[in-house]
Amino acid sequence: MTKEAALREELKKIDVNEKLSACPIDFSRSKVANPRAGQQSKTYVSGTAKSNFNDRKKFQPYQEPQFNNLFTDGTLPVEANRYRLIWSRHCPWANRLAIAIDLLGLDNVISKGVVDPLRPAGVVGDWFFTLDDNDEDPVLHTHSLSESYLKADPNYDLRTTVPALVDIKTGKVVNNNYNTLIDEFSIAWKKYQNENAPDLYPEALREDIDALNKIIYTDVNTAVNEAGLARSQADYEKYYNRVFNRLDWLEDRLSKQRYLFGSIITDTDIRLYVTLARFDVVFYQKYYVNKKRLVDYPNLWNYTKDLYSLPAFKNNTDFDAIKKRFYQVDHTPQSDLPRIIPNGPDLSNWTAPNDRDRFEK
Repeated sequence: MTKEAALREELKKIDVNEKLSACPIDFSRSKVANPRAGQQSKTYVSGTAKSNFNDRKKFQPYQEPQFNNLFTDGTLPVEANRYRLIWSRHCPWANRLAIAIDLLGLDNVISKGVVDPLRPAGVVGDWFFTLDDNDEDPVLHTHSLSESYLKADPNYDLRTTVPALVDIKTGKVVNNNYNTLIDEFSIAWKKYQNENAPDLYPEALREDIDALNKIIYTDVNTAVNEAGLARSQADYEKYYNRVFNRLDWLEDRLSKQRYLFGSIITDTDIRLYVTLARFDVVFYQKYYVNKKRLVDYPNLWNYTKDLYSLPAFKNNTDFDAIKKRFYQVDHTPQSDLPRIIPNGPDLSNWTAPNDRDRFEK
């Protein structure tokens, strides 16, 4: 059986839902994932932001990307310094794009703005530029991401999500599709990429990349969240088993080659990395996905350290922001929402040597 056929066979075993799986700490009814679950709604004074963390009807846990304008079909002009990626350093979906932009060398022509991983007390559906001077994005001159969503659609009433690509000229969100933007940058922005930039979406591998992306999305990227969202033992065990069956499968795959498709880094490696980078820090502890840690998988762990050794990965991996978002949750006072932020795990081993160059030899 060829590799391509093997991937198709694996794909037949799973049900792929490409709607965004929201962060369980906002939408889970389980106290395990969401420390606010079951709390009485309370109004906080936070500028114009409204306290709404018990408003689950409006902000459903699944949501498709609402803005899908493309470069590859000519809808969006490929123009240097016209677009700004808005992301949060805690978010794996957004983290993908930040890594890809730097890895391709597009950081000189596509700027990046960062929202605070901690929202105002009680707020679920928006992100804010409270890390910047005057609480304002220095390029877009907006205070919240929803402002760019509303410029694109004045009737927009869903939650605002990261990543979001904003047209600086108009201030409008033009694409928030976390599943397609890497490939858009890979294909349509080649004239601006570094000379030595990897081809993240090589034409000869696209069918295989698409298949493995769906497998990883379903059994790793979203399955860890689904374990956190679970409201029954049966649902929890379903996703728990999905995660570790797939990690075992990936461990075997990476025992034979440096990256997921041999000796080259592709889109798929970025998609897997962002979940692995958060595994021991968050998912193993907080969502009870705790059969094994990442460091217990020799190939997966060394593969992740290998990617982390590259500046595009390391500089866009912020463990402090990850821990803040998943454990501190938001700016709710400790007296209203008691929570503890764990000191561990020890992160010094991320810069330890890895063994992946054995495949190049």
